[in-house]
Parts: sequence; structure tokens; C-alpha cells
Amino acid sequence: MGARGGGGALEAVGLAPKGRRRRRGLGSAGEHRRAPAGGRRVPSRARDRSFAPRGGRPTPPHLDVRASDSSVTGRTSEKEELRRKQTMKVLVIGLGGVTNGGKTTLAEKLKKMLPNCDIISQDDFFKPESEVETDERGFKLYDVLDALYMDEMVKTICNWMKSPASSGVVTEEPQNTCDNLKNTEDVYILIVEGFLLYNYEPLNELWNRRYFLTLPYKECKRRRSTRVYQPADTPGYFDGHVWPMYLKYKNELEENASNVVYLDGTKSQEELLSCVYSDIIQELKKLREGNQQVTA
Repeated sequence: MGARGGGGALEAVGLAPKGRRRRRGLGSAGEHRRAPAGGRRVPSRARDRSFAPRGGRPTPPHLDVRASDSSVTGRTSEKEELRRKQTMKVLVIGLGGVTNGGKTTLAEKLKKMLPNCDIISQDDFFKPESEVETDERGFKLYDVLDALYMDEMVKTICNWMKSPASSGVVTEEPQNTCDNLKNTEDVYILIVEGFLLYNYEPLNELWNRRYFLTLPYKECKRRRSTRVYQPADTPGYFDGHVWPMYLKYKNELEENASNVVYLDGTKSQEELLSCVYSDIIQELKKLREGNQQVTA
């Protein structure tokens, strides 16, 4: 888990409540981590506006070359838009798991390698500190679903799925251009990363693929100790709240969910990236085959 109280993805769709505090880990003390990509809306360009000639009587449409060209262009663009919507596919990837497991880093690397890819971070949906409950030990209960605006998170993802092409996705050329990525211009990929993705039922209806990063206790605690949080972890917070909640939700997941790919977070980022990337490529192949059947 990183930030608490951010709003980047919400701001991208105009849903961010005012006054949230961000609680993102800053890496080692004094070293600021870059906030996750995703949820950024690219300003829309001004649309071309047609205009009428000044003065005089309007030219009949059947004699107006401009009107004719505009009509033909309009019909053509409408057909192209309809075809694009019919063939457009979305792939929603969940990248969940333990705090400090490498979720954000892995998501950002995948974004650079995949076409039309965007990221939404669960950290951007934390409630303000004033709305997060405190237990009898004085611990702020951040590692529970009630500390998050989960309904808004679902709404944000659904809005992206309805119109991914206009959601600000940067359609730059992927770093690894190969045959596997050909004919995927109508496929849009959303990576959702966070620590509590699979314990909220409305979200479980949206995933195409689900990954869950794990870490052993000692390694997770070691990594957590190197990160700086705002507000800071209080003494005993990891053992008293963070780790118990991770085990609780992980056990629930193992009992109730299927089709989850578990990843060993102690492996190198290169190994993890290769594993997840190869799996997503297989999903893209299935979507590509579906597109070819539609357009045939």
C-alpha cells in the first residue's frame, strides 16, 4: 500500500472529493516516489466548427459543395466510429496483493510495454485521515475496505470501460513491438493496482485477469521499514494492523476466489514482468482472434 488520501484517478473523471490527504510511501527516507500513472485526462482538443457565409441568402444544400463534402465526411466518420465501437475490446487487469510487493512498479513497466494501456491506483481512493477509523490502540485503520471510497473506484473503472479511447490513454508505440501486438489498435488495457482489489464483490465482476503478489512476513516488514508514509506508521502498526489485515483478506481470497494467479514478490522484477506480460499477451491473442471474427 502506498498513498492514503490521494485523488489522481478521481480527478481525471471529475469525481475527486475535496480535501483529501495523500499517504503514499516515498521510498527510502527523503527519496520521493513518482506517483503512479493512470487516470490522467488529456485535455480535449477544440472541435472544428462549420460556419455559414456572411450575408446573402443561404445556398441550397444540393448546390453547396461544402455541405455535400461535409455530409459525406460525416457519414464516413459515423461508419468508422460505429465499426470501431463494434470491434473495440477492453482488457481489465487486476494487480493486487501485499503492501510493498512491487505492484506499482510492475504496473508502470507493463504500461510501457503494452498498447493503449492505462493505470488506475487504489491508493487514489483513500478517504481523508479524518474519516478513517481509529481503534482502541490508537491505530488508524487504513488497511480495510471501509478506509476507501470503493463505490467511486468501481464507477471510475466502469466509466473508463465505456469509453477508453476518450479517457486520456496515451497510445504511444509500446517498447516491445512484435507480432504479438499487431492488430491490437482497437484493444484498450486497464491495469488496476492496489492492496484490496479482490475482496469487494462489485469489482470482481470486472476483471479479465487477476494477479496477486505475496511476500513473507520478514521481507514485507523490511521493505515497509524503508518507506516513509504520510501520516507516518506509528510504532507497532505493521504487526498490530497491516500484517494481520493482509492475512485476513488473503485467506478470504483463497477460500472464495478462483482464477487468481499468485506471484512470488521475492522474485526479480524482470521475472515477474516476463510472467505477467506473457500471460497478458495470450489474452490479447484471444481478443485479436475475436476481432478478426467480427470484422470478417
